[in-house]
Amino acid sequence: MALSLERIDSIANLAGSLFAAGEKLDSVVRRVREAHPDLSNVTGSHAAVMAEDPFREEAGFNLYLVDGSNHCWLITDKPEAATGVVIGQRDEDD
Repeated sequence: MALSLERIDSIANLAGSLFAAGEKLDSVVRRVREAHPDLSNVTGSHAAVMAEDPFREEAGFNLYLVDGSNHCWLITDKPEAATGVVIGQRDEDD
């Protein structure tokens, strides 16, 4: 499954509006997962622990694309290979 840029925008907009409303990371992840149940992986993390560059940087969080087509998933910068996302919440200092 590929993620279109429009779908990535939708995920980023939803996560951004939830963070702006004061939602915590686990709640944002749950709501994104509920809105996009066909994604193979929707995970949350703190951006500081992510070694990879984000696909997108948003206000307060980074969005990473996940390729879950093999046994182990990996971070990708290719929407055509993406099957899920990691939402990396940034500290206010970042």
